[in-house]
Order: sequence, then C-alpha cells, then structure tokens
Amino acid sequence: MASTYNELGIELMATGENAGTWGTKTNTNLDIIQQAIAGYVAQAVTDGGTTTLTITDGSTATSVARNIVIKLTGALTGTSTVTVPDSVEKLYIVENATTGGQTVTFKTESGTGVNFTSTGFKFLYSDGTNINEITLASPPGGSDTQIQFNSGGTAFGGSANLTWDGSNVTIGAQGDLRLADSAGGEYVALQAPATVSSNITFTLPGADGTADQVLKTNGSGTLSFGDVSGGESWQAVKTGNFTAVAGEGYFINTTSGAITMTLPATPTLGDFVTFIDYAGTFDTNNLTIGRNSENIQGSAADLTVSTERAANTLVYTDGTQGWLLKVK
Repeated sequence: MASTYNELGIELMATGENAGTWGTKTNTNLDIIQQAIAGYVAQAVTDGGTTTLTITDGSTATSVARNIVIKLTGALTGTSTVTVPDSVEKLYIVENATTGGQTVTFKTESGTGVNFTSTGFKFLYSDGTNINEITLASPPGGSDTQIQFNSGGTAFGGSANLTWDGSNVTIGAQGDLRLADSAGGEYVALQAPATVSSNITFTLPGADGTADQVLKTNGSGTLSFGDVSGGESWQAVKTGNFTAVAGEGYFINTTSGAITMTLPATPTLGDFVTFIDYAGTFDTNNLTIGRNSENIQGSAADLTVSTERAANTLVYTDGTQGWLLKVK
C-alpha cells in the first residue's frame, strides 16, 4: 500500500513503504508539524485581487497556508482577498500590516471569512469550511502596564470604588486621585468633599496664565487664570534695598539705615504696592521709592518718605500720572 497524506500534508507512511528514506520523510513530517504549530510567514497581498495560499503535501517550501502566524503586507488601493484551502482545520493568527486603509478578507477558497478593516491582529480558526474569529469572553487581566476592567465595563480591577461608564472614570467613597513624585514615595492627592449638594464639574483653562495669577471660576465651573485682587500678599520684614512686586505689601525696617524700594518694571493699570514703616524710623532713616522709569504722582522723580510710621499704597494708573498714592 502506498503512503497517503493528511490535510496538513503530513505523509502517512504505509507498512513496508519508504525503505531507506523513512528517516528523511520523518524529518520532513516533523518540519511540517513545526510549521503548523509555530510557523511564521510574511505574505504580500495582491492589490485589489485574490491571493491564494496553498498547502503542498510533503513540503514546507510552498505551503504558506500551513503557517500558524501569517503577516499580510503590501500597499493596497482596493479591496483584497486572501484564501486558504477549504478542507484544512487549523488555527491562524493573522496580522493585517497592509497600508492604504483597504478592507482585506481572510477566508477559505469556497467558504466565508473575516474582514480586516484596519491594521492589527486577529485570532482565527478554520473549521474546514469557513474562517471564524475567536473572541474572548472578557478582556484579559493582570496587566502591569494598563488599567484592566471586568466584563461589562463597569469596575476596574474588581473594585466597585473605581468604575467606568464608557466615557468617565469615577473614584467612589471619597477616594483620592494621587499623583506620585519621581521617587514614588510621596504624592499629591485630589479628593472630593464628604458631601456635595449636586454634581460639580471643573473645566480647566486651555492655556497657561502669567506669573502670580490664580485660578478662578465663572460660577459655573469653568476655570480661568486671573490677577490677584482684593488685598496685599504680605512679605517678611525688609531690612535692605529691594524691588517690589505688584500686589505685595512690605514691612520696611530702616533702623540700620535708609532703604530704597524700587517699584515694579512695566506696570499695568491697577497694579499696587503697599508699604509700612515697621520700626517708626522713616523720619531718621528715610525710605526712598525708586520710580523705575515711571512717574510718581505725575513727576519723573523718586519719592522720599520721611514721616514716622508712614503707611500707604501706590497704585499704577498710566504713563502720564504713573504711580499715585491712595492716601496723602
């Protein structure tokens, strides 16, 4: 009786056949098995046509359809088809790596198949008639690089306190959103209050603010950057010359000698600076307010303060009057 071949092209040797070549044929059969369970091939796809993949009995060289992993390649301009033999029952892992955004159908010669409408991988099997896609009943878990969620798309990592509704992630039970430092030992956390009367959404601004601005709300949750208003930001006692910053207040101690406070450069309307005689010594050691190229009280001259316990605020108006004293 002569040898026969199964659907994978493995030679089934009959008793007494292949004397002297049995070893070679067995090695070929082992190569065929390896190709079927671990083989990989990159296959160029015929643009706009059909690419027929075959299995040759007793050979691995011309048996592209026997490989378990098949990578489809090529630049496509039209819908294309790739076929494998009808009668072979086996698994396929197919990657669509073609370019051009065209649909590629992977099917049996006479049956139906699966469409690739984008690049990526599909896990497929042939039942001897059609190509079928294997889908997982639930997403895989256990990743250490991605957030995983349970079947149904509601609870991350099995925790009901971290849920997803398809668009939004919710941290329940007043849980923290924690942003860790570079070492991972400490973090900055955001947390909701214990109770709220209604849902609140804060929408962040779409651009950076400028130095010393703060976040403010429009009353409906839309945030923007704005200038500080409504009061000074008081600084530690000054005992030497310094340049003032708009919006700040200064206790100035001239006990050891006269001090010059230089006003901010390039001020804008409404900028202000406040000063106070800390030790009651302005009368003996004067405070000089340097105008920094802007007028003070309409005059292109520095201002000397020589009154004991003097305290005042300078507010910037424009290039004509410059800095004006709120109280004289």
